[in-house]
Amino acid sequence: MAYSDFTLNDIKQKFQITVEEETDLFSTVGEISASEWLTQTLDYTLSLALAIASEKARSELIIAPVMVELRNRARIKISLFSGINFNVEPALGLTGFCDFIVSRSPEQLVLSAPALIAVEAKNENINAGMPQCIAAMLAAQIFNERAKAPISPIYGAVTIGNIWRFLKFESKTAYIDQREYYINQVSKILGILDFMVGGDVSTAEVRDDATRKAA
Repeated sequence: MAYSDFTLNDIKQKFQITVEEETDLFSTVGEISASEWLTQTLDYTLSLALAIASEKARSELIIAPVMVELRNRARIKISLFSGINFNVEPALGLTGFCDFIVSRSPEQLVLSAPALIAVEAKNENINAGMPQCIAAMLAAQIFNERAKAPISPIYGAVTIGNIWRFLKFESKTAYIDQREYYINQVSKILGILDFMVGGDVSTAEVRDDATRKAA
């Protein structure tokens, strides 16, 4: 078994995890304005990715630019990994490739302190990507505990590029945000992603810092 093989029933029964689906996790999180680079990139690539309609096109032309923007704009130094093998506990099925992992560490050569798992849902089915993401979030928790650097909560994102859903994993409970966010809300998506990896720094501080850098 690998991350992509799990169902929600598998997750609940095998790991005694509770899944909460009626939560409004991030509606109050502030927005972070997209850079000129990301705005122009999506202007060029969004319609093309949707026209090609393949998972590879959506990953390369929509999701990857958003994740790169996150890395460049995050409140703390983070690292971004794409398409890496994340074998944490093969005996439990917690093994396989992760589409994107964001780490609360500046190290880019070696993965440490994973804090955010982003999954590209297959067949444009957001719900089908949820168990895969939860399994990988559980693996991230185990990975950090073994490294004696626990991070709680672990966050997740499931996306098909133009639609995003977000998750939180904490204390054996997986919370699935009831809202969907669309790529035309990219500033909100960036705000949520940055909140997930940015510790306790406020969005206002991010904007103040961006203003100072631009001055």
